[in-house]
Amino acid sequence: MPTVSAHVALTLAQHIDAVFGVMGNGNAYFLDAIETQTDAVFTAVRHEQGAVVAADAHFRASGRIAAGTSTYGAGFTNTLTALAEAVQAHVPLVLVVGDEPTSGPRPWDVDQIALASAVGARTYTVGRADAAATTVIAIEHALTYRVPVVLAIPYDVASLDAGAVPEAPMPRLPAPLALRGEFVEGTLDEIAAALAGASRPVLLAGRGAWLAGAGDALGELARLTGALTASSALGRGVFPDARYDLGVAGGFGADGAMELIRTADVAVVFGASLNQFTMRFGELFAPGTRVFQIDIAPAATHPHVGGFVRADARLAAEELVARVGSAPSSAPWRESVDVAAARVYESGDDLAPDGRLDPRSAARRIAELLPSDRVVVSDGGHFIGWANMYWPVEAPDRMMMVGTAFQSIGQGWPSVVGAALARRDSTVVLTSGDGGGLMAIADLESAVRAAQGRGIAVIWNDAAYGAEVNLYGLKGLAEGPMRIPEVDFAAFGAAVGAEGVVVKTLADLDRLASWAHEDASTRRFLLLDLRISGDVIAPYQQEIIRVNS
Repeated sequence: MPTVSAHVALTLAQHIDAVFGVMGNGNAYFLDAIETQTDAVFTAVRHEQGAVVAADAHFRASGRIAAGTSTYGAGFTNTLTALAEAVQAHVPLVLVVGDEPTSGPRPWDVDQIALASAVGARTYTVGRADAAATTVIAIEHALTYRVPVVLAIPYDVASLDAGAVPEAPMPRLPAPLALRGEFVEGTLDEIAAALAGASRPVLLAGRGAWLAGAGDALGELARLTGALTASSALGRGVFPDARYDLGVAGGFGADGAMELIRTADVAVVFGASLNQFTMRFGELFAPGTRVFQIDIAPAATHPHVGGFVRADARLAAEELVARVGSAPSSAPWRESVDVAAARVYESGDDLAPDGRLDPRSAARRIAELLPSDRVVVSDGGHFIGWANMYWPVEAPDRMMMVGTAFQSIGQGWPSVVGAALARRDSTVVLTSGDGGGLMAIADLESAVRAAQGRGIAVIWNDAAYGAEVNLYGLKGLAEGPMRIPEVDFAAFGAAVGAEGVVVKTLADLDRLASWAHEDASTRRFLLLDLRISGDVIAPYQQEIIRVNS
């Protein structure tokens, strides 16, 4: 007869086709059922944090919910940083874990419900009679609220016979947040009138607009109003017409593009939280800019917002298109400015004054050589500026920063695992620093195994925790704890089957050029160990230094 664990596995597999994790005492029966009784694909990682990270990246790359799994106790506590990141980033996933027996905790058990709650994740515990129904409820909760949930299987329940698996209902999902009430209608009329009368309109969109499927409506609204467009770091590519797009707003933006945004007289923001980085610490818009925000948040998320509509970004954009009318602006601002020139970043020098690679020129050269069909996954650290500035992607689900929502590092390697399974035909490119790369080194092997010849890792190796050096070393604090002995990541990669290349000059990147033209079925995962200068500070980091000085 099927066990309780099998009830969970069989029900989960009706809605989730990818499971990532580490096997242990608490989830052994669950994984046995996943492997032998379902069509879901289990991919092993080497650290429990990687189970959650891979499931997180899988959703960001595909929009399909995935699951992670770990054992109880130490296995569960290893997932907490990644679980907190998924909560902060509003990523739905299910973490299936073992838990203490129903008779009470053993010496090695901890209060897992309390720990999950502390980082913002709800726990659902299955029993012998309700495992299938509880599994559906957990999936429904994750998708409805866009958060991770924990699905716990008590140790003494996991292997009990539970009878035939009952037919479980489909998860019920909420409809898009509709436009309701006189206040909403009046504010939309106000926004439409402001756009129609604007001389220099800007539309700014974030990941929320992408998740709502608002791209086409936003493109039409930009055409009708003659608006320039821009996106948050997580929304790049949401606007369909790149000719008038200024790229990423905030610290990753080009100076010329940010100057144009600052001259806007009207700005409408769709599905972007307007955090301190997107807003350039309050300086993105000029004091006289009329700023409107449309979001599913309960209220405006920045004090510069003068009008707010709580609604689905697509529905609101479609309503604004109808209100603005069918005739495009007769003298659109965007036709009078050189958008391409405004988007240009500094090219950098071949080598920095200290003789090491200039990260700007390296990033620019790598962008020229990377396959166009690529998904970029980013760890956290000072280096995040280089990929975000110099490596364009086609859509928001092709550039993800796993870790930045919780200000953590060390989630890069397992992100490759989830993205590679979600995008089986694309090249997956990891951008990581030496600090985060070492922190998660256990899952270097997982990344190489999962992506194989479709994987590239770019390690920005400055022998330091660069963000800390820039923030605190410049203040005179002792730099010893901020420095890392230079590590040979190329050798690390070779040890687990990758091809490792130490890159000290731009000419060393020629190997990436030849690799890109080889057959993906025969080539190996490519790890580029870039020996960069730590003296070249990313513009977004300079902004942070200025604010904190």
